[in-house]
Amino acid sequence: MENTKQKGMVYWITGLAGAGKTTIGSLFYETYHEEHLNSVFFDGDTLRKVFGDDLGYSKEDRKKCAMRYSKLCKLLSDQGINVVICTISMFDSIREWNRENIRNYKEIYIRVPLEILKDRDQKGLYSGSSSEEDTTVAGVDFIFEEPKSPDLILDNDGLKKPTEMVLEILRNI
Repeated sequence: MENTKQKGMVYWITGLAGAGKTTIGSLFYETYHEEHLNSVFFDGDTLRKVFGDDLGYSKEDRKKCAMRYSKLCKLLSDQGINVVICTISMFDSIREWNRENIRNYKEIYIRVPLEILKDRDQKGLYSGSSSEEDTTVAGVDFIFEEPKSPDLILDNDGLKKPTEMVLEILRNI
């Protein structure tokens, strides 16, 4: 018997480190949550700690980590909870799994040229000055599989304010 209960939405906000995922995602969540109280917000860095910070930053560990996030989002969505998640999730296979397994899945790609990310370098990842133990950087130390069919692409090259990009999400998703 098919579960007829309303499934929650999953807004999967992806992009490279420093692209603005958390800034834009948290602003989107604040607006979205006003009308959808059954919503939660997750950030990839915070989720790593919640899961015990037991995985490193190798390609394999990143894939395991991303799959954890996918399965958590599906679990919540299946129970009617809306999820806004901000994560690098650099693998096509993870995003494909999401599309196949999460009924109400929307993918938002925040695209920023690598040169701009290196200039911003908010966490010191691109310059190597980060205090993190493992500083392998997606897009630099290994290939970031750019999303092939996101529901929305936001170019965050610094010309638009984060609030303008949130309005773009609300208008288009």
